[in-house]
Amino acid sequence: MATRKAAKCYELKMNEFELLKQEVNQCTKCSLSKTRTHVVFGEGNRNAEIMCIGEGPGYYEDIQGRPFVGKSGQLLDKILDVCGFNRNEHVFIANIVKCRPPNNRDPLPEERETCIPHLYKQIELIKPKIIVLLGATALKGLIDPNAKITQVRGQWMQWKDLWVLPTFHPSALLRNEKLKRPAWEDFKKLVAKYRQLVNENHFSKHC
Repeated sequence: MATRKAAKCYELKMNEFELLKQEVNQCTKCSLSKTRTHVVFGEGNRNAEIMCIGEGPGYYEDIQGRPFVGKSGQLLDKILDVCGFNRNEHVFIANIVKCRPPNNRDPLPEERETCIPHLYKQIELIKPKIIVLLGATALKGLIDPNAKITQVRGQWMQWKDLWVLPTFHPSALLRNEKLKRPAWEDFKKLVAKYRQLVNENHFSKHC
């Protein structure tokens, strides 16, 4: 009986997830919908224990309709791989806004405010134990509009009973090699927290 009930709950969750995806794909609530090629809903394991949240789609993400597929996404995948994670099994990747801001500018406050309920719903359905905030826009959008990524990166926070770790956006690491070492220290903290909360035997290549 318990197994049947769990299966029913899982089915309902997946149906709700698909309905949310359809809603987001059809959204025209802000001006970004007029310039997008594709909505970038997010991708990964819908039961992931880790959510990585960035600021918004870039050029390649807008073309493909997938998050983090350009150079910064390739770097993120490499970092996750070294940590023993991947977006199919351990991680769901999403953004503060689901449509690309023109010329890759930062999302405007009103754009973030309009779009973030979709992210809240994703978090509610996925129920991760850990959220990794990639960059200043993700930090400001989810936690505190006045927060500074340089001051709080690598520090664990709690938000709605979830563990939240801000770190630099992968694009910042590509622009500034000096940020790679502190970012790696942040991701080592992610592995340690994952072992504490999810799987004490989790294997990582270098930490």
